[in-house]
Amino acid sequence: MEHNLDSREPFAALVREHSRSMFRAARAILDCDADAEDAVGEAVLLAWQAFPKLKNRQSARCWLLKITVNCAYGQRRKQRRVIYLDDLSQTEGSVPPPEPSGLWDTVLRLPEDQRLVIMLYYYEDLPVAEIAKTLSVPQGTVKSRLSRGRERLRALLREEEAYGL
Repeated sequence: MEHNLDSREPFAALVREHSRSMFRAARAILDCDADAEDAVGEAVLLAWQAFPKLKNRQSARCWLLKITVNCAYGQRRKQRRVIYLDDLSQTEGSVPPPEPSGLWDTVLRLPEDQRLVIMLYYYEDLPVAEIAKTLSVPQGTVKSRLSRGRERLRALLREEEAYGL
């Protein structure tokens, strides 16, 4: 579909409004900020290409998040095929990564499926039904992932508290 000049500003405003949400969704799936930024960039491009087909602007947030999640998963699949020589050359004596601190860093320690629904529910205030639609999973799956994620998050926070982190 062709874009007209009138669609440029509404699209830019939409992306500006939801860019943080898009980044958090991608970051909940990917391991570093740079990869998440790449996924968001790809999602913006795909969204721009499909923007004329978006009929209901009220569902634009969910639409953008779904595109972003799909791009992040696609990027992860591509990364699994690549073996970095730096990763192979690390020895047991190498310096371990710093321990995370803060709630967001603790959320990032959750398993991916739990991390993503926790982020969408608590950070993006999406209802369970919209999360299910965004991730293309049943609502019951979202509820169970939320429950397990909260349980695991409580355990991680207790662990951090016990060790004074």
